[in-house]
Amino acid sequence: MKQPGILYLIPTILVEDTADKVISPQVKETVQQLTYFIVENLRTARRFVKSICPELVIEQLTFVQIDKDATPAQVQASLKPVLEQGLDAGIISEAGCPGIADPGAEVVKYGHQKNIKVIPFAGPSAILLSLMGSGFNGQNFAFHGYIPIERGPRTQALRHLEKEMQQRDQTQIFMETPYRNNKLLEDLLLTLSGGTRLCIAANITSPTHEFIKTKTIADWKGSLPDIHKQPAVFLIYK
Repeated sequence: MKQPGILYLIPTILVEDTADKVISPQVKETVQQLTYFIVENLRTARRFVKSICPELVIEQLTFVQIDKDATPAQVQASLKPVLEQGLDAGIISEAGCPGIADPGAEVVKYGHQKNIKVIPFAGPSAILLSLMGSGFNGQNFAFHGYIPIERGPRTQALRHLEKEMQQRDQTQIFMETPYRNNKLLEDLLLTLSGGTRLCIAANITSPTHEFIKTKTIADWKGSLPDIHKQPAVFLIYK
């Protein structure tokens, strides 16, 4: 029986045209050797691979999409070439590090069940970079993904996060769909206590538009940035 291939976790960029600054030579060298990729988004993955390895012929590579709607059967099928043919595979998220708030985690989970070797590479993670830049507790933190859209559930969620922050001495990290960022900022100012600190981290790794700033809720009033349609992470701490 053929030895299974290796599953490489390939980090990608957070901001366009930053690969030369944030993607390591080790990642590029590995991608050059791969012909099979399991990705969250076909278009962005193909574009990323071509940008860091322009010598590769994209049409000669295989890309299989495993997104948040993928079924367990599709996840298992994506690893068949790794298990049966011994092919090495690269997992690529739509942005940042695969497996972190990313459906690639399901592929890795199944890979471990089948004793496939997993090798993660270091790369940009909006969650960790925002935490690093916030000045908040980096020893006890929780990431909650996207918070509710509707006003009632959202207000309840924010109050719960503030309570968790206080009781657990824990940094709370969350996100919003970029076109709703400004509305979330308004709700944060209306819902949270004035002394709670809020870090807004937008366009992380951008050489010209990166914005990372921490203030109390009281101090943010009247000075909120316009981050409409900009990728951002939000953190609160006491």
